[in-house]
Amino acid sequence: MSYPVISSDDHVWEPRDLWATRLQEQFRDRGPRIEQIKGGGDAWVWNGQFIIDATGAAAQPGVRFKDPSQLKRAYHRYEDAHPGGSDPIARLDAMDLDGVDVSILYPGCGQNVYRVAESLLLDDICRVYNDWLAEYCSAASSRLKGIGLLNVDDIEVAVKELERCAELGHVGCMIPVYPPENRFYSLPDYDRLWAAAQDIDMPLSLHVLSHRDSENHHFLELIRNDTAFEINVDHWVRTSLGQMIMSGVFQRFPGLKVGSVEHEISWAIGFLQGMDYTYTQRPFHDEWYRSDEGVLPSDYFRSNVFISFQEDPLGVQARDYIGTDILMWGSDFPHEESTFPCSQEVLDKILDGCTEEEKAKLVGGNAARVYGL
Repeated sequence: MSYPVISSDDHVWEPRDLWATRLQEQFRDRGPRIEQIKGGGDAWVWNGQFIIDATGAAAQPGVRFKDPSQLKRAYHRYEDAHPGGSDPIARLDAMDLDGVDVSILYPGCGQNVYRVAESLLLDDICRVYNDWLAEYCSAASSRLKGIGLLNVDDIEVAVKELERCAELGHVGCMIPVYPPENRFYSLPDYDRLWAAAQDIDMPLSLHVLSHRDSENHHFLELIRNDTAFEINVDHWVRTSLGQMIMSGVFQRFPGLKVGSVEHEISWAIGFLQGMDYTYTQRPFHDEWYRSDEGVLPSDYFRSNVFISFQEDPLGVQARDYIGTDILMWGSDFPHEESTFPCSQEVLDKILDGCTEEEKAKLVGGNAARVYGL
């Protein structure tokens, strides 16, 4: 393409000994580790509990374009993952092959560690990951941009780690797409975090499947055993964004940027309509939040939220309604459902009908602005 291509949602794959060797000594024997499971494959586990397949669906990138019938829903060995997940030089080669100039990097196993119940241990897991990610990105700091990992159980700890991530060179941080039960993002407890993210211009991401487990919500069982969970996975990001918007978070912190990552786009059509209808047509309880006169919930969505998508032609068609300036494409490399190595062809297809100016925004310009590239 004739303009920069930025993949706003790619993934690394953590070294198998990352947490076994780098956690503080008191936590080292309790961190995530790789173990062989039934069938001969590998998995990340914590406290005897399954976290994620050891390759994180990164063993079959491109297979769906060659022969989808060869996609195997099975556990692989860690070594089967695409080398670009853990080797930045191999990633750069893959980016060149796929026509990608800059890659925004999310965790592999890391996005699933919110299932670790011990809060202090999770703090250290995030610290170790953020340090390693900075090392990974240093191989090509102009092309590899990291998204740090935050535990929000203790807001002051989260703020300090957010600030440290900025010092490490990361361009944003992710928080659970769905927080612990009874600690919704509408609560004023989070204002210190929102203020810090605004002040240092660090976007916060709500990535798919990054739920924080709590006593009555164990998302792993839903993910593994309920197909409907995957079909309706945008429910959780809608809930969290709705809590923030309808409680006045973005009025209080107008510079805060929060993103939906890997939930595609189409859900936003009904979400925007539903928020405005509820706000204008339904009777409000006295304690419900009211924005400044004339400002609708959808206005805050379009000014403060960004959406990273992969392959959603219907959502692209609705770009004028949702907001062309908040949409950004991502390949999801090296996952099996990624657009690698056919991203150029996929973009040509799903952006058909867009102007050249719109294409430039969706494939790179919006991401460059949000992440300050």
